[in-house]
Amino acid sequence: MAIDLTFHGAAQTVTGSCIELACGKQRLLVDCGLFQGARSLEALNHEGFPFDVSAIDAVILTHAHIDHSGLLPRLAADGYKGPIWCTAPTRDLIGYMLADSAHIQESDALHHNKRRDRADEAEREPLYTVADAEAAVALVQTVALDTWFDPAPGIRARLWNAGHILGSASIELVADGVSLLCSGDIGPVARALQEASSGPAGMDHVICESTYGDRDRNDLDPARRQLLLRDEIQSALAAGGNLIIPVFAVERTQELLFDMAALFESGALAEHQVFIDSPLATRATDVFLHADLPGTRDGAVFHHPAFHFTATTAESVRLNSTSGAIIMAGSGMCEGGRVRHHLIHNLAREDSTILFVGYQAKGSLGRTIVDGARRVRISGEDLAVKARIRRIDSYSAHADREDLLAWIAARKPIHGTLFLNHGETEAIAALGEACEGIDLRKPAIGEIYRLEAGKPARRLSTGDPAIQAVVSGDWQNAYADFAVNLKRDLQRIHDDAARQRAIAQMRRILDEFAVHRAEHRDASASRRTRPPARHRHQR
Repeated sequence: MAIDLTFHGAAQTVTGSCIELACGKQRLLVDCGLFQGARSLEALNHEGFPFDVSAIDAVILTHAHIDHSGLLPRLAADGYKGPIWCTAPTRDLIGYMLADSAHIQESDALHHNKRRDRADEAEREPLYTVADAEAAVALVQTVALDTWFDPAPGIRARLWNAGHILGSASIELVADGVSLLCSGDIGPVARALQEASSGPAGMDHVICESTYGDRDRNDLDPARRQLLLRDEIQSALAAGGNLIIPVFAVERTQELLFDMAALFESGALAEHQVFIDSPLATRATDVFLHADLPGTRDGAVFHHPAFHFTATTAESVRLNSTSGAIIMAGSGMCEGGRVRHHLIHNLAREDSTILFVGYQAKGSLGRTIVDGARRVRISGEDLAVKARIRRIDSYSAHADREDLLAWIAARKPIHGTLFLNHGETEAIAALGEACEGIDLRKPAIGEIYRLEAGKPARRLSTGDPAIQAVVSGDWQNAYADFAVNLKRDLQRIHDDAARQRAIAQMRRILDEFAVHRAEHRDASASRRTRPPARHRHQR
C-alpha cells in the first residue's frame, strides 16, 4: 500500500511544476508547467516528457499560471486525452493563457527563423500551436472547492483554496490508504482580492512550495500598500519619463488596477493615464469582472476612465514615443511579451523608471536588471541600463517565510514526510532550517520517492545531475553579460597589442574546451547502453 512520487519540475527551481503519482496501475499528474527563466532551463521544455504520456490517467491543475499549466498543450499534442481537473476560474483563465502561450511559441519560432544572426542554424519548430492549446482546454473538467471527486480509479481528491490567484487550489489526495497534500502556490495573508489559504491537517505526506522560503517581506495591508505605490508613481513621473511596470497578466495586473483606482478616486494621487499593454491581461481582467470579488463593485473598479487597454500592436507601438505615462506590460519577468519592447525604449533613459512588483526567477532578464546589470541584451540588441530601477515586494502573490511556516504548522501533525519544492536552493534551505521535528526532504528533478501511511518517504531514485547543472546556473545569461561588456573591457587594456594578446588567449581557451567536449562526447558514445536521462523512468 504505497504511492510512488516523481518530481519532474519545480524542484530546487521555481518553474516547470510537474509531479507524477503512481498507485498500482494508475498514473496521475499534479500540474504540467512550463520551465521559464534561463534559456538553458527553457530548453528542457523541448525535450520529450520524462514519462509515458499514454500511461497518464488524469491531470489535476493547481492554478492557471503558465509555470504550472504551460505544457498541457504539449501533453495533448503527444496524445493525452484524459481529464484535466481544476476549478472553474482556472478553466476560464487557461482558456486565454494557453492560447496566448501558444501564440508566443509560434511567433517566437517565426522570429527566430527570420533573424539574420541565426541564419546558419536549423529552423525552430514551435513548442506547440494554438490548436494544441485548444485541444488541451477541451479536456478540462471543473470541480468546486471542498468537494471529493475521483480523478482515477482508486484515487480520491479534494481541492482547498490556496489564496494565491483567482481559482488557485491545494490538492488533497488519498490512494491505497496513503494521504498526500500538494500545496500548489500559497498566497500571503494580506491580499486585496483573495481569501486566505486553507487546508486539512494530519496528512501522511505534504508537499509545500518554498518560493519565498528565505525572506520575510513587509507585507502591508491594502491601504498602506496603496500609499507605497502612490509614492513610487509620484517619484517616477516627477523624473519626467515613463513608468514601466512588468506585470503578470493574472492577479498582479488586477491588484495594481484595484489600488490605482482607489488612489485616484480618493484623491491621494492625481489621475494619470495608465496603459495596460498586454492582450492577455485584458482578457484575464474580463474573467475577474465576472468573479464577484469583494470591493470591486461588480468589476467596475477595473473600468476606471484613466485605464486604457491597448488592443492592437499599432497602439502598443505608439507608446514608444510617449513620456510621463504609466505602462503596465507583460511579462512579469521580462522574458517575453510587449514589456521587452518598452524596455528597449526606456532602459537607456535616465528619466524613466522600471518598477518590479513580482518575483524574478534566477536567470530571467528581470532578475538580471534587478541585480544591477549595467548593460543587458534584448532581442539581439545591447542596451545600457540608465533608468531608475525600483522594486515593491508587497504585491507578491506568494506567501513569505513566515506565512509558509504558519501554513505548515496548520497542517500538523505530518505523520510521514514534508517535501519542500518550488523554490531556489537558498530559499528551500532557509525554510527547511525552521522546520523542526519533521522528516524533511528537498527533492531534485527526477527523484522518485515511495510514500507509505505514517512512515517517512523512501527515496527510490536520485535525480539527473545534468538537469541539476542546468537548474543551478545558465551559461547563456553569463555569455550575454560577457558579450555586452566585452568591448568596454577590451578598451580598458592599455594598448592594441595587449588587446590582441587577450583575444588570442580567449580563443585558445575556447578551442581547448571544444576539444575536451569532443573527446568526452566520443567516450560517452562508446559506453552508452541506456536511454537518455530524461527518459530513464518511463513506464
